[in-house]
Amino acid sequence: MLELIRKSILAGIGAVILTKEKIGELTRTLVEEGKISTAEAEKLADELVKSGEHEWEEINTKIHDSIKKWADSIDMVRRKEFQEMKARIDVLEQRLTALEGTEKEGTESEEKD
Repeated sequence: MLELIRKSILAGIGAVILTKEKIGELTRTLVEEGKISTAEAEKLADELVKSGEHEWEEINTKIHDSIKKWADSIDMVRRKEFQEMKARIDVLEQRLTALEGTEKEGTESEEKD
């Protein structure tokens, strides 16, 4: 699942880069055709790039939120929670072993009497 997410994000980044290149090509073409000035082309390119970056941030946030909701919705234990539970179990096992040892010693001394 993480690999799929990683590939999706990388594809999105590739699309952003490709779009930036296409914007540059488009504005150069418009300047060459005399439809807009160089200054207008730069302004248009900047506006389109900023708009694209803003949209990318929104998409990235939505993807992150969706993944978090998905992860929260499934019955999986987070690594930290797992480690905490493992530590508690280890302590309980040690206490149980100690209790069993004490119990065994008590039984052996009663048998000798």
